Amino acid sequence: MGKAGKALRHVLETYGIAQNRLAVKMGINRSTVYQWVNEVSDPLAEAVTEIIKALRQIDEAAAEDFIDLYLERNSRNDDQGRTL
Repeated sequence: MGKAGKALRHVLETYGIAQNRLAVKMGINRSTVYQWVNEVSDPLAEAVTEIIKALRQIDEAAAEDFIDLYLERNSRNDDQGRTL
């Protein structure tokens, strides 16, 4: 499965955000968030934007961390742009 679930799991654990809290903010079933976090299914692109919006309402830093992880922004690159 995709990196969205891994990024989401990391952020929820790191910031102590319950899956149910995110689901309520998004207006979806907790089981949907569970499936993403446990990589049973991947969120659609539209859902990723909704995840970010909901995380911003809960904790701005969590939202930014999710974005960084999802986009792999924190990867270190060498002089030729290759990921180390």
